[in-house]
Amino acid sequence: MSSDTHTGTIKIPQHIAIIMDGNGRWAAQNKVSRSKGHETGGKTVQRVLDLCIERGIPWLTLYAFSTENWGRSRIEVSYLMNMLAKFLKERLPELMAKNVRLHAIGELDMLPKKCRKQLDECLQKTANNTAMNLVLALSYGSRQEITAAARKLAEMVQRGELNAQDITPEMLGNQLYTAGMPDPDLLIRTSGEMRISNYLLWQISYSELWVTDVLWPDFGAEDLDAALRAYTARDRRFGKR
Repeated sequence: MSSDTHTGTIKIPQHIAIIMDGNGRWAAQNKVSRSKGHETGGKTVQRVLDLCIERGIPWLTLYAFSTENWGRSRIEVSYLMNMLAKFLKERLPELMAKNVRLHAIGELDMLPKKCRKQLDECLQKTANNTAMNLVLALSYGSRQEITAAARKLAEMVQRGELNAQDITPEMLGNQLYTAGMPDPDLLIRTSGEMRISNYLLWQISYSELWVTDVLWPDFGAEDLDAALRAYTARDRRFGKR
């Protein structure tokens, strides 16, 4: 389990995971294109990253693109992939200046070559940064992740390297994309939807959940601080009492 730190009366989680939802609805409400909604949501990513750095949060994981998102229109998917490549290229100097290490989880081989190349460059160049960890969930689906992990353990059993009865939750966890990362202490979902959407199902087993009606492009400091205050008020028992 991950540990918390305190800043004044606010308890700072070691790891926040966010389901960034509402770009499309924001665009509809503001009578602009969906691409404009995604563009504005991309600016929110940088704003929230800066806020987490200011508040001393060591890990931030963002659900940027799910495996299910590949089913959207070809035009929208192409726009999102181009936006991702642009974001990575433009933000790399800032990630370096702010000492942020980038990680990526998901079926990364499904990304277009341009995106994968830019992603690999960012992963490599930020590998020694230590101030904060930003994790992008890209082409990510938790059921697929758990299935792949179970398959790896099954192959080890088949090769005689492992006895099935000896498999532990820790062993399976070590086969996930997030191996070596702390589990999220706090999961935030924007836009008011009350569902997990195939996101970090294993890792959020004991995460505190906080849902806001605020759409992702409008999410700001007041919203993050409201989530932190709610988190501070929670009594985390991990099923032990």
